[in-house]
Amino acid sequence: MDAMELKAHAQKRAALWTKEPFDVATRDEVERLIAEDGDALVEHFYTDLEFGTGGLRGLMGPGTNRMNRYTVAQTTQGLAQYVLASDALTPSVAIAHDSRNRSPEFARVAAEVLAGNGIDVFLYPELRPTPQLSFTVRNKGCTAGIVITASHNPKEYNGYKVYWSDGGQIVPPHDAGIIEEVRGVQSMESVRWAGDEDQHRIHMLDVADDAAYLQTVKDLSLDQALRERGSDMPLVFTPLHGTGSASVIPALRNAGFRNVHIVESQREPNGNFPTVHSPNPEEGAALAEAIALAKQVGAQLVMGTDPDADRVGIAVPDNREASGYKLLNGNETGALLVHYVLRGRQQAGQLNTATDFVAKTIVTSNLMSDLGRSFGLQVHETLTGFKWIADAIRREEGQGRFVVGGEESYGYMIGDAVRDKDAVAASCLLAEMAHVAQASGTDLLGELEAIHREHGLYREALISQTRHGRSGKEEIATQMESFRTAPPMELAGEGIVELCDYRTSQRTTYPAGTSEAIGLPASNVIQFVTAEGSIVTARPSGTEPKIKFYFSVRMSPEELANHSSYTEAQQELDLRIDRLKEALGIKA
Repeated sequence: MDAMELKAHAQKRAALWTKEPFDVATRDEVERLIAEDGDALVEHFYTDLEFGTGGLRGLMGPGTNRMNRYTVAQTTQGLAQYVLASDALTPSVAIAHDSRNRSPEFARVAAEVLAGNGIDVFLYPELRPTPQLSFTVRNKGCTAGIVITASHNPKEYNGYKVYWSDGGQIVPPHDAGIIEEVRGVQSMESVRWAGDEDQHRIHMLDVADDAAYLQTVKDLSLDQALRERGSDMPLVFTPLHGTGSASVIPALRNAGFRNVHIVESQREPNGNFPTVHSPNPEEGAALAEAIALAKQVGAQLVMGTDPDADRVGIAVPDNREASGYKLLNGNETGALLVHYVLRGRQQAGQLNTATDFVAKTIVTSNLMSDLGRSFGLQVHETLTGFKWIADAIRREEGQGRFVVGGEESYGYMIGDAVRDKDAVAASCLLAEMAHVAQASGTDLLGELEAIHREHGLYREALISQTRHGRSGKEEIATQMESFRTAPPMELAGEGIVELCDYRTSQRTTYPAGTSEAIGLPASNVIQFVTAEGSIVTARPSGTEPKIKFYFSVRMSPEELANHSSYTEAQQELDLRIDRLKEALGIKA
């Protein structure tokens, strides 16, 4: 459609929202958009908010292309139809929500629609973290689960993530099946709401369900001395106005940490996230208040979780930094956590090299793979997103046992009771790791350097570029297509020896030009590998209008040993990354 046709299409769709069954406030807002007759009207109505392979995520507001009670209701109707068509004898769905504006409302809407379709619902009455929902799906034997969250997105967003009976986010064939049902719900007239006679199907979860999850987290502890005596090590935690207040704080207390300092200005849940530009622990600014508090109390560890407490970012003491604390990236934290868990399990005689495995995603540092193999374990590499790690666990059920894994975007999982990234469990193990390191006369930076000296020094970087609106989507598509049709044969003087196109699931080796199957589901990702071992990956986000570029470079233990200092070796690798960025014309 051209611009005029698109506006006419949006106006026609918007007119339907000025009448019942839409509520008065929605009708008034849509009438205002129609009267203004600007780009906002088109953006709100030109298309339907897409239910992707994980669910919904988008800006809140009225319209077919926004998160609101009506798009949530229609989506839930489609999900209900799919659940009823499954082989579940007594279909049920667990629901949780985070601290975002309207999250409680959207959770209740979903519950009412499911109950109206004759499906039992297990609903958390207050905010709870995403990993707890994953646990609850399995603990209650549910057919599916829903979390109302937009993870770490800005305050204007909300989302709707769907889980299946294994506790993992939906993957084939369920994702395609649910998408088909959701697309078939074309109007609010198709939505079946719960009447008075259906309310008995909505079961409110309580403290017993919280206790079951917290006990599972506590059971992951590896240090006997900590379990017996607890810890007075000072640490700082911020929930960034999210569900960490209801989960991480009691979990740390349960794990024996008596000297936890909470950033009071960020303790209370608040969907406006008033003290941060973005509630994303991947961004250093989000931990600024926590680091300021850490300096006052001499904390050995700083931790912050995102609104649904599935991601955790950390900072550790470092007198070379102006703030006195160094922010670790997701790969560095992940390497520390994987090494600690594997070493602890090995020392306790709890590793089985015949069955146990580690899992990571294709954009996560290969250091995680190196660590897994050094302990004699298999390593499963998956597409980006924890749903694929959960899928790998499901496929190995009864044959292999998942031990630990993660992804570079600050998500980690220990054990398989939860089938999504779990910042609650990760926070407890990270605190334990810092406690054990301090007791042995070192710290987490010392532990990380020891890992690098044994397995190789890795440095990574991520550049995320946002493209807004319809034109932004087209720009990203054009950029990805150019990588496929005219790929570079060298980057910053490093010859390309391998090109992995995950959309076609083909790996091409150069200079021979021979290809082989990758063996993973199709995904819109391109990855370049150079002769020097550098890896550059381009991946459009599946949930945001962004394209992400991942860079990874490595120095062998032998090369590192020949450098005059560890810091200089890091700087040398950082310069290599800068040259790779420049070669692709990418600016931070």
